Amino acid sequence: MTGANEQSAPTDAPDAPDAPDIPGPPAQLEPAALRALSHPLRLRILDLLSVRGTLTASKLGEIVGESSGSTSYHLRQLEKHGLVREVEGKGTARERWWERTPGGFTISMSDQESPAIRATAEAVNLEFMRLRSERTLGFISRAGDADDVVTETWLPSTTFVTAHLWATPEQMTDMLSAWNRFAAEHIEPLRGQEEEPGAVPVEIHFDAFPLIDRHGEPL
Repeated sequence: MTGANEQSAPTDAPDAPDAPDIPGPPAQLEPAALRALSHPLRLRILDLLSVRGTLTASKLGEIVGESSGSTSYHLRQLEKHGLVREVEGKGTARERWWERTPGGFTISMSDQESPAIRATAEAVNLEFMRLRSERTLGFISRAGDADDVVTETWLPSTTFVTAHLWATPEQMTDMLSAWNRFAAEHIEPLRGQEEEPGAVPVEIHFDAFPLIDRHGEPL
């Protein structure tokens, strides 16, 4: 299970002259980094930097209702583990700009070394999912507002799709490989467009998981 929205699984797709480069699997967070990320405010800060792009400690404090001293402290803790970094050439000694470190990471609950770390991994994953659901529900609640120009403009290019099917593990693996090829061709080129006229933050979800209990029975 992953803890952010930039992850991809490896693929066995054959090379082709016009095939896009498909990134390999992102690194799994080390236990120390996972513990550092488990603080709710740090999770919120990382999520905001993912969604909104570069921000200062003061702006982050304004958004989350904390002092800039508090957000600065938590930014430094995230920086220690390579989760965020200072934006080079932007800001001053008094007002630094921060961004999420490029690239994704994975948080696997099954491979953790102890029950405590597994519990931390579960808590972090659940909070990431809660924040994601919060944004999704926020958009849906606005979509019916006739006075909301933003949702009116973007509704034609917005979709929420759920498919309930039956598949084997091998078929799911093939589908993940196909998704990785699609992401490399269509999603990766969208990165770095913060200054592009007309571009706004968007969120793209892709979830694929079995609906079975621990014994392999349908839920």
